Amino acid sequence: MKKLFTLVLFLIGVCTLSLAQSQYDEVLAQKVGADEYGMKKYVIAFLLRGDRVSEYTPEKRQEIQGAHMANIGKMAEMGKLVVAGPFFGNEDLRGLYIFDVQSIDEAKALTETDPAIQAGVLKMDLKEWYGSAALVMLNELYPKVTKKSF
Repeated sequence: MKKLFTLVLFLIGVCTLSLAQSQYDEVLAQKVGADEYGMKKYVIAFLLRGDRVSEYTPEKRQEIQGAHMANIGKMAEMGKLVVAGPFFGNEDLRGLYIFDVQSIDEAKALTETDPAIQAGVLKMDLKEWYGSAALVMLNELYPKVTKKSF
């Protein structure tokens, strides 16, 4: 019984490995910039509550938020912003961006175009990150599942 169990596990492993390798698409991997593991480097921006939030009226903060959202759309259209979104709750960690860029300096330049950063309502902490190259395909998929814009 132990030999049969070992054989079954071995066969499952071989089948899984075979399936994964048979699904490999070299053209797609090159298109998304994947390395041999299907991964690539990104820069993550953690959006933190800025030091100047209290300086603005609720109406002005809403105006800044609208401009912030427009800037997110612009960076996504440029193909530089792969993921953006807020965290739930009202903590100092407000949200994140995942940039498809090669350096922290390039991500920094993009974050500096954000009206919420410029106003001091948000500030960023940037980190290099190694993740699935398939993330860059989200911008193609997002409109297909979105009924309503912000």
